[in-house]
Amino acid sequence: MKVTDRQKKKFLKSLKQARIEAGLTQSEVAEQLGTSQSFISKLESGSISLEVEIFLKLYQLYDKPAVYFFSAFSQK
Repeated sequence: MKVTDRQKKKFLKSLKQARIEAGLTQSEVAEQLGTSQSFISKLESGSISLEVEIFLKLYQLYDKPAVYFFSAFSQK
């Protein structure tokens, strides 16, 4: 399955929205992950690829169901 630009944008938007809904700033997320605010910004903008390990940490931190993120890839 090839990921379309639209799907990628929707997924990245869900990452940012989950952070906002969790009441966290990029700096706070960066601190939790032991990284920098600019790294989180680049993840949310798609400037760098999201590694599975980082996604799992974000998934746990944001406390959202998997479907929240993966609905971006539904065929509907």
